[in-house]
Amino acid sequence: MRMIALVGAGLLLALTACGNDAPAGGGSLTGKTYLSTAVTEDGKPKQLAQNTKVRLQFTDDGRLIADAGCNSMQGRVSVDDGRITLTDGGLASTDMGCPGRQDQDGWLTRILSDKPKWSLNATTLTISTASTTISLTDREVAEPDLAVDGTRWTLDTIIEGDVASHQVGAEKAWITLNGDRVTGSTGCNELQGKVTRADGKLTFGELSTTRIACSGEAGKTEAALLKALKGEVSYSVESNRLSLTTADGKGGVTFSATR
Repeated sequence: MRMIALVGAGLLLALTACGNDAPAGGGSLTGKTYLSTAVTEDGKPKQLAQNTKVRLQFTDDGRLIADAGCNSMQGRVSVDDGRITLTDGGLASTDMGCPGRQDQDGWLTRILSDKPKWSLNATTLTISTASTTISLTDREVAEPDLAVDGTRWTLDTIIEGDVASHQVGAEKAWITLNGDRVTGSTGCNELQGKVTRADGKLTFGELSTTRIACSGEAGKTEAALLKALKGEVSYSVESNRLSLTTADGKGGVTFSATR
C-alpha cells in the first residue's frame, strides 16, 4: 500500500486570498487550472516523465496547487507584477513515493520558488525562468470533464482523515453510474445497487455484491470502497477524475477514467 501524508492541510485550507484577484500579465488566473503542453529548458525541448503533465491550479482563496505527476504541492501565492511569488514560506507537499517521478517534483518546486514570469493569452498560460519555459492550456479546454453517467470509473485513491492511500490492485475496482443504477466491482466481488443524485450529492442505497471471500489487500480495498459507497456523499468531476466525499468530510475515494 502506498501512503500519502497530507502535510499542513489544515493550515493551508485556512489561507485567505492574496494577490491573484487582479493580476498583471494579461488576465486573471483565479479559479483556473492549467495543464502543460510543452516544456523547454536551455532552449531545448524537455521530455517529462511518461504519462505526466505539470498541473497548476490557482484557487479562489489565493493558493497555488501544483503537481508534476506525483506529489501535490500547495502554498499561498501572489501573481502581481507578472510574476508567480510564493508568499508563505514555500510549498507544502504530500509525501508519496513515485519511482521515476520524484525528481520531477523537485524540478517543479525549484521553478515555482524562482518567482517565474507569467503571461496569459486567451487560454494559454506561459511561465518562464531564465532557463525554463512551460506552456500550459486551460484544463477545461485541454481536458473537458467526462460525463458522470456511462463512464467506467476506476478506483485510484482511498482517503481516511488526513491520509490518502493507493491500495495494491486498486485498479481492478471500478464503478459505472447510469441514471439511478450503479454497477461495478470491488476488485474482488461484483456490485450493484440504486443511487439518486441532487445538488452535487449522490445517495447510495443498499448495495448487493457477490460473495467471494476477499483477503489481504483485496479485502481492505473492498471494505474501504463499500464504506465510501454508503449513504449520502458529495461528488465532483474534474477532467477524468471523479471524487466522492463522505458527509462528514473525513473520508472518500477518487476514481479516474481513461479517455
